[in-house]
Amino acid sequence: MANKLKFFLDEGVPDSVGKACADAGHEVIYLRDCIATGSPDDLVCVAAEKNEAILVACDGDMKQLVKKFGVGGGRFKKLSLVKLSVNSPLAAPRMAQAMSLIEHEWEISETKTARRIFIEIKEHAMRTCR
Repeated sequence: MANKLKFFLDEGVPDSVGKACADAGHEVIYLRDCIATGSPDDLVCVAAEKNEAILVACDGDMKQLVKKFGVGGGRFKKLSLVKLSVNSPLAAPRMAQAMSLIEHEWEISETKTARRIFIEIKEHAMRTCR
């Protein structure tokens, strides 16, 4: 692993996902340690961006905020997102399985002007948008 990544976990993300990230050698920021739980999604996105962290969310609304990822002049130009589209018990194991993909996508995004990644993790598939 070349870079230590920083993950910002939305409040709906199980703590076990944070442990999987930390076990892989990355930094984890929990929403509850930075802003009030129940904060609007826009504020969560701002907090992740300001912390220069990859937002990890289970919330389908977060995906809508970045659905035009990489295209146009959207509000969250530097927001990176890992969207967990799995049930809670599968979240941490799937995150651990996806870690090499996340690290790779982060590495190759370094050459772009705005370093961003978007990865969706499902039960039987992982998808990245470039």
